[in-house]
Amino acid sequence: MEYLSISQTAEKWGIKQRRIRTLCEQGRIPGAFKMGAYWSIPVDAQKPKDERVRSGKYIKDYSSILVICQDKFSGKSRRVF
Repeated sequence: MEYLSISQTAEKWGIKQRRIRTLCEQGRIPGAFKMGAYWSIPVDAQKPKDERVRSGKYIKDYSSILVICQDKFSGKSRRVF
């Protein structure tokens, strides 16, 4: 099986080398492995779907928003997070 370096994969997929490194560290590229300080990525590996949140409004728990709004209208000031 043939392997590519991070720089070769970044050029092939059109994304930054740092992003490739992060994907490898997260185990999101099947068959990729680290040999010393270098990552080896299979030639036939597919680019993983980008699952990062881009909206800037990512909130997991809506109940904290409700408490903040209630406190705002009642004149109280308290930190929920």
